[in-house]
Amino acid sequence: MKKKKILLNKKETDLVLYKFLDSILKSRINFSDVLIVGIKSGGVPFAALVRNAILERFNIGCDMGYVDMTLYRDDPLTVKKTVDATELPFDINGKEIILVDDVINSGRTVRASIDEIFDFGRPERIRLAVFIDKGGRELPICPDFTGKKIRVGKDETIHVNVLNEEIFVEKITEK
Repeated sequence: MKKKKILLNKKETDLVLYKFLDSILKSRINFSDVLIVGIKSGGVPFAALVRNAILERFNIGCDMGYVDMTLYRDDPLTVKKTVDATELPFDINGKEIILVDDVINSGRTVRASIDEIFDFGRPERIRLAVFIDKGGRELPICPDFTGKKIRVGKDETIHVNVLNEEIFVEKITEK
């Protein structure tokens, strides 16, 4: 049985989202040479939000793609393997990438995503932007941009919804 609890309501989630996007926009990144890459599936909507914020603030239309890293995961029992295609329809060599995800926990998804990216070329730099940092790192991976840190137990997951009118962050406890 799953138990759900709202951690951030719409107003609180909007505030965290504003601060998250603002921290990226105020960084010293040259956005005219940046590629935005979302990690499927939760990172893709956030990647679009980052791209739109850059376009609104600086009138720069960054190229955007996404990676499906499931074939690169090293924990095959916890992630369903898919053959969904990664879409990076641009040259990544020598470019700066902002890799975006909704939640970071162990760091394994990010590591697998970086492995996938390097199959497409050699970027100059990869910066990591995550909306929620759940903690529990198993690998030495640290986000450059974080919306909010929320510590939860190993049997708890974080679900983020920013795609419709009912925006929220919730904790789901497996019982």
